[in-house]
This record gives sequence, C-alpha cells and structure tokens, in this order.
Amino acid sequence: MEDTGHYHFNLLHHLLKEGYSTYLINPSKTDAERKLTGNITKNDQQDSMQIADILAYPARKKLYRKVDMTFFSMDEQKSLTRLHADLTEQLCPIGNKIQKSLDILFPEYNSLFGGHYGKTYMKILMTFKSATNIAEADISDIKEAMKHNGRGRGVSFTAEDLQALARNSVAQANKGEEYALEARLNQYTVVAEQLEKVDKKIEELSKETNSPMLTIPGISHLSCTTILAEIRCIGNFNSAAKLTKFAGVAPKHYESSQFDAKHCSISKKGNKYLRKILYQIITPVINNNKVFKDYYDKKISEGKSHRCAQGHCVRKLLRIIFHILATGEGFDPNKLK
Repeated sequence: MEDTGHYHFNLLHHLLKEGYSTYLINPSKTDAERKLTGNITKNDQQDSMQIADILAYPARKKLYRKVDMTFFSMDEQKSLTRLHADLTEQLCPIGNKIQKSLDILFPEYNSLFGGHYGKTYMKILMTFKSATNIAEADISDIKEAMKHNGRGRGVSFTAEDLQALARNSVAQANKGEEYALEARLNQYTVVAEQLEKVDKKIEELSKETNSPMLTIPGISHLSCTTILAEIRCIGNFNSAAKLTKFAGVAPKHYESSQFDAKHCSISKKGNKYLRKILYQIITPVINNNKVFKDYYDKKISEGKSHRCAQGHCVRKLLRIIFHILATGEGFDPNKLK
C-alpha cells in the first residue's frame, strides 16, 4: 500500500497483527511511474493498477519496502513531538497579536522586562491590560499584581516605576483592543500550559528510552525523542547517506554539459519535522563541541555562508547519529575528525 499520511495506519497495523507480509511504497514513486507511462489520469483505481504493475516486475523491488511492527514502536513519541511542534507554531502568531495590542495600549511595557510572557509579565497585563488603567490604578493593586510567587527571580522595577512609565506613555485608550488583548492572553496561556504538559511527558518517555544519542552535547530530551520518532527504526537505513536523504538535507547536484553548479541548496525532499529539529539543535551542538565548532569555522573560512556551514554540520551530525543508533555506542568526541 502507499505510505500516505496516516490513512493506512489502521489497516497496516491490522494486517501485521494477522501475520501478513506487508509492504509500503512511496506515493512519489507511483506518481513518477504513472508519468513515465504518459498517463494523465490520477485516481485510486489507476494508482492501484500502477502499484500492481510495479509488483509484477522483480527489478522494481527497490521501489517498495517491507515493514513490521517496529513501524509502530515510536507512535506515542511521534504523536507527542508533533503535537509539540504544532503547539509551538500556534504560540508564535498569538504572541505577535499580543505585541500588536501592546503597541497600541502600552508600547513601553516591554522595556521593563528582559523577556516576554513570564508569570509577572502576564499577570500585570491580565490585571490592567493598558497603560491608561495602570496610570489610574491604586498603587496597592499594582503591587499585588507584581507579587512574585514561585521559582525564578522577580522583576527589577517597582510598582511606582511601572505607574510612572504608564503615566508618561504615548499609549492610546482603546477598550476594544483591551478585550482583544485579554482574549489573546488567555489563548497564549492555555496553549503554553498544554505545551508544558506535553514537554514533561516527552521528557519522561525519553528518560525511559535512555537513547545513547543523549550523550551528544547540545541534544535535549525533546530533540532526541523527535529524531528517534521520525526515524522510527535505524534499521530502515543501510547508510548515513540514506538517512541524510530521508531528512531532506542532502545537497542537490546540478550538472549539464560543461556546466557544473558549485552552489546548490539542500533538497528539502524529506521529513520536514526531522529537518526542522536538526537545524534547531545544530547551533547548541556546534557551541558545545570543539570538533563541530572547528568544522563550522573551516567551512566559513572556505567562503561558505552561515546557513551553508550549518548544513555541513547537520550532515556531520546525522552521520554521527547513524553510527550511534546503529552500534549503540555513546558519543565520543575523540573519534571525530
């Protein structure tokens, strides 16, 4: 059957439980075969015939792969890490809309904080919503909203500082925008709380798995679990090059007659979740390992751009991940070149 989204999961799981030999084919392969025959019709019936035609020729065996129950071995982790990715993507536009409201209601507010969306940051906004309300509020109410409970440092400014800033603000009074800000703050809080719960569960599962990949400096429980969940089983790849291609970070090569392109982008024809997490972690990996830092600096000295040098480091990291998962060995920087 075609390996398309999640639509085949239940049937695949049932067939494997019943002991059937089951194979998956990449839908891009059937599409390419269809185009080779000059067939412009695309429907389920034609796709089924195309798959049957591929199965009829032993030489085309490389177009599909046999799967077993290990296909479902990382399903829980995969669901959670993809949920983490979805929730993170939801936070960004909500945060942008919060900042848009702040630009109208209290544009100077962010200057008081080192970062956004901490507990005190959110509590003050939820309580007062605008510079106008803070300017007119009783100072004791402001102090109450600024009370710090829990871990971490409190704010470095006083209630008097906040009120003075509000009274000198160039903000507008806009009740409609206040309602919008309150709604977005509630949205952000709900999504952030869900994200925190998901991350705790991912960490629990990662500690249970205790993958040797965690020995690589710069790789967290989240990134380790994401990589494992997207790869599923390292036995699906017979070389690091295949894993690199699966991640969509293999460089393209374009050559025609006397022309040979020297600067090509990565293919991006692969697993977008795996590719994204690799580029997210490559900076801490470079910063925490001298061999990676030297390799990055070498590529920069050769005239590569920052992003291109990162890509070289990502492929180096994938080669190391392939070796670690295939052998079960921990990370040893002394073996790197």
